[in-house]
Amino acid sequence: MLTFLSSRQRWLGDTAKAGILPVATLLLVIFMVLPVPATVLDIGFIANITIALAVLMVALNVAKPLDFSSFPTVLLFATLLRLALNVASTRVVLVEGHAGPHAAGQVIEAFGNFLIGGDYVVGIFVFAILMIINLVVITKGAGRVSEVTARFTLDALPGKQMAIDADLNAGLLSPEEAKERRQEVATESDFYGSMDGASKFVKGDAVAGVLILIINIIGGMILGIFSHDMDVGDAAQTYVLLAVGDALVAQVPALLLSIAAAAIVTRVASPMDLPGQIGSQFANSKAWVPVVAILAVMGLLPGMPHFIILPIAGISGFMAWRMLRKAKSTNSPEPQLQTPEQKNHIAWSDVTDGAVLNIEIGYGLVPLVDDRKGAPLMQRLTGIRRQLSRELGFVVPLVRVKDNMALSPNAYRIQISGVTLGEDQAWPDDLLALDSGEINEVVDGQACKDPTFGLESLWISPEKRSEAVVSGYTVVDASTVIATHFNHLVGLNASELFGMDEAQGLLDNLKEMAPQLVEGLTPKPLSLFQIAAICRSLLSEGVPLKDFRRLSEAMIHAATDDAASDAPSLDNIVDGVRKRIGSLIIQSLVPIKLPLPVITLDAELEILLAQAIENGGSASHPIEPGLVQKIVGAVEVAARPIMAEARRFAIVTSPIARRTLLKILRPSFPGTPVLSFEELPDDKAIEVIAVVGGRPKELPTSEQKNTKNVDHKKDTA
Repeated sequence: MLTFLSSRQRWLGDTAKAGILPVATLLLVIFMVLPVPATVLDIGFIANITIALAVLMVALNVAKPLDFSSFPTVLLFATLLRLALNVASTRVVLVEGHAGPHAAGQVIEAFGNFLIGGDYVVGIFVFAILMIINLVVITKGAGRVSEVTARFTLDALPGKQMAIDADLNAGLLSPEEAKERRQEVATESDFYGSMDGASKFVKGDAVAGVLILIINIIGGMILGIFSHDMDVGDAAQTYVLLAVGDALVAQVPALLLSIAAAAIVTRVASPMDLPGQIGSQFANSKAWVPVVAILAVMGLLPGMPHFIILPIAGISGFMAWRMLRKAKSTNSPEPQLQTPEQKNHIAWSDVTDGAVLNIEIGYGLVPLVDDRKGAPLMQRLTGIRRQLSRELGFVVPLVRVKDNMALSPNAYRIQISGVTLGEDQAWPDDLLALDSGEINEVVDGQACKDPTFGLESLWISPEKRSEAVVSGYTVVDASTVIATHFNHLVGLNASELFGMDEAQGLLDNLKEMAPQLVEGLTPKPLSLFQIAAICRSLLSEGVPLKDFRRLSEAMIHAATDDAASDAPSLDNIVDGVRKRIGSLIIQSLVPIKLPLPVITLDAELEILLAQAIENGGSASHPIEPGLVQKIVGAVEVAARPIMAEARRFAIVTSPIARRTLLKILRPSFPGTPVLSFEELPDDKAIEVIAVVGGRPKELPTSEQKNTKNVDHKKDTA
């Protein structure tokens, strides 16, 4: 019963919320068509003023314009309410106005007597001033700002969409975050487009107020003189006073809504509301000191109102002193006294750096990590850590960003465990335009190479963003450049981030789901050190640890087989694991329905490599340098066409030569997998794009074979 009552109450509440707007719209129509009593008219005027005040307060306290995205629609209905009240009040003024000011309601009478002192001439002048302020100053300026903002927002929409796609492709954003960003960009363009049109409501309302005032005056004078036999002076005193009071009642909330519209369209995005934003920017003692000095000089001049200017100067001086004192206390914390023992003490933290991932920046890049400017680099690094952790299968450690005065102002350096992996330069106030290969017109800028992929690029000023996007460039900011470079280097060197603690974390997580599997894996047949070493080897070869359950099962089988072999080693276990997870390796290269493009070795070259490895024994480089250079050069020539198409491919060789060939090719082809025939699933179609070594053979590019066909070709080539 309670559940039924609560659900019924929720349903009634939702129904009531859904019915408020249609009922309010019908009331507006009733105000325009049917006669309304003066009491109801008074309630409508007070409600109109209340709504205008509420809208103004909400507009002043939002952090960004999109937080009040319903403002254009609210402005429309508020304008309709005010016009409906004007129509109803006009009917009352013309029909009942001859009875006196009280006939049109207490609100109109109060505005007519209190604000303009019962003098209709004063009322006309006050109304004219309000109209000039509203129509000429506020409404016209807000309309121009809305128009320009809408045009620039729509012009920048393609560039923002491309930037989101670039961040998504670089791993800086997850698909959900990219979807939210696209929705935010679309909402922003819709909002400013609506505000461009909504500003016309305010302007039209102001013009309608003037016309309604003229109609009320002329109509009232005609009715008073000819229908009610009033003198010209009495008719003017009565109807002009009522018309001006009615106009002022409508123009006060109209002025409030105009101020709200202007405040919304002139806002700059900030984490603070408008009062906090203005207060923080005015809290500068350097700006108030000249104000105090000028006021003091003015207060000492003869004939000036000394008792007004000097107290204001004193208050301003006190405010400046308080701001200066607060700034000093914030920037200069009190030093802590140290004892002689503390001064001579050296802690481990003074000689070691606990951060594994480090980014060193020059002082020119400090704005990218400044919290007052949103710290865009830190936000992107957080997104990269989250994305890399999902892809690699373990938690990527925190990134420490610190300044290094030894670097040039715009230089940065990326390090893992103190080893520098890459360094380049970025300009925080400029944008990097990447050559996408389809450039219509060259844009002027500082030529450079993209630090991640080596593409031809230009550093351009923000004013040239639209021009560069139209010309075919992909435009990104400095924080994206550094973050993308960081993402690329960390992805290639993920094995350097994995240790025994990370291995224990994977085991603890797996133990909650499969405790027996963990007990069968460690401490026997594999220790924690061996598991960490195997995982590091897999990561170094580009194999993620996402499916650690399947990897653990493969480790148990590989360790059991290796224990029964004549020469057990971790390399053999790694090869055994790779053989059992071949489908996991392949699915990260190509979609399941497409064939895997591969480059294979000629049979004679395979035999030559196998003999060199057997004769070399335990040598780390059993292949002579001359042969290594020939193999690398041949693979570069064979891979050039498919690399130009930006397609992933693999190099396939025999199990005995796989590890050696990987060492040979890794410097020239980082990230390109080297597989053995045993790692290819039997049901996976392949596409042989080239055969390295021996005599070149012409093969159809669309030919697809399974792994057994590959073995047969290797033997008969």
